[in-house]
Amino acid sequence: MSRTDIAVTGLGLLTPGGVGAAASWRSVCAGVSAAATDPELASGPVDFSCRVPGFDAAATLGPQVWRMDRFVQLAMAAAREAVSDAGLHPRTWDGARVGVVIGVGTESKYAMTDATRRMYDGKPLTVSPLTVPRSTTNMAAGEVAIDLGIMGPSLAVSTACASGATALGVARDLLLAERCDIVLAGGSEASCHPLTALCFSQMQALSRRVHDPAHASRPFDRDRDGFVLGEGAGILVLERGADAYARGAAVRGYFQGYGSATDAYHYAASHPQGEGISRAFHAALADAGMEPADIDHVNAHGTSTPMNDRIEAQALDRLFANDPPPVTSTKGVTGHTLGAAGAIEAAFSLLALRDQLIPPTANFGVPDAGIALDVASGSSRRQTLRAVASNSFGFGGHNSVLIFQHA
Repeated sequence: MSRTDIAVTGLGLLTPGGVGAAASWRSVCAGVSAAATDPELASGPVDFSCRVPGFDAAATLGPQVWRMDRFVQLAMAAAREAVSDAGLHPRTWDGARVGVVIGVGTESKYAMTDATRRMYDGKPLTVSPLTVPRSTTNMAAGEVAIDLGIMGPSLAVSTACASGATALGVARDLLLAERCDIVLAGGSEASCHPLTALCFSQMQALSRRVHDPAHASRPFDRDRDGFVLGEGAGILVLERGADAYARGAAVRGYFQGYGSATDAYHYAASHPQGEGISRAFHAALADAGMEPADIDHVNAHGTSTPMNDRIEAQALDRLFANDPPPVTSTKGVTGHTLGAAGAIEAAFSLLALRDQLIPPTANFGVPDAGIALDVASGSSRRQTLRAVASNSFGFGGHNSVLIFQHA
């Protein structure tokens, strides 16, 4: 056990599959989409989404929720679960040696749109003085730090849909530099807002299967027509392996490699040859001291958009010399949780390692003619898993790849 081995000792999840890591993992392994008609989106051209079911913020977090936007509430609940899962407690740690890094892809629309409406309705004095503190992206990390007594670095990361994965990479660097002994890291997003849905719909990015939302998110499938908005949060507890061993922690897996690269190509589209994807993957492999053949499974970005799925698939095909390992996109179940996706899918990668189980890609039936991947579908697949890669990409050309190894 080395001080350069980064151990994951706790997981916290709130996803459209359920509240808690166990419920979320069961849903993903069942391979049934969480997409359903969403009354809040009824006024727009796309009226369905993937929401976290049955999350009562006030009952879970207490009366302080009144000052928090939903993406903060989701992050706090996931952070509390992760800390408990790690066998840690804020009363017993040195808060100055604990950090938090949380990725958020888009500024929350809830408080800001309410304030804008009031202003243009001629009621400026009814705008809440907490509008800015509730909605800015740093408040997930800030409120988690307040809640758990974290006094080390508290950072917000925003790299669009790669935010959660990038946050994990930043957290790993903090541990390797010995600036912290424990870091809570991940992503949170509450994106199922009418304005967010409208904007993505205007970009032609969302699926239009309004009469069949349960089959709308279909990554890598020939008939995919766009992604489904989702919400959620994923938080991981990271420690140096030697420290985790010394306190007798149960290790969920090792975070062995991180790679990040930028396309420098287009504000919204991936590089057509997936060059940034390839560079990020090679960087993660080099960081982990691995070769492509060492990767037993890929949790793909796989958003269910026609162009990006094909670009990712072709990049993976080239990387693995035309013989990629089994690939899953768990977005078939959860939809696209934007800035939270990379962290949620990192947790699913670790659970796949724990159970030696590859979850299916929901709604995958007929492969696209341009996609030659071994897409896991139908039911979960038993397989020996030593190392799993998780991909995340975002607007602006951001590409992040994480590699986890079995404990």
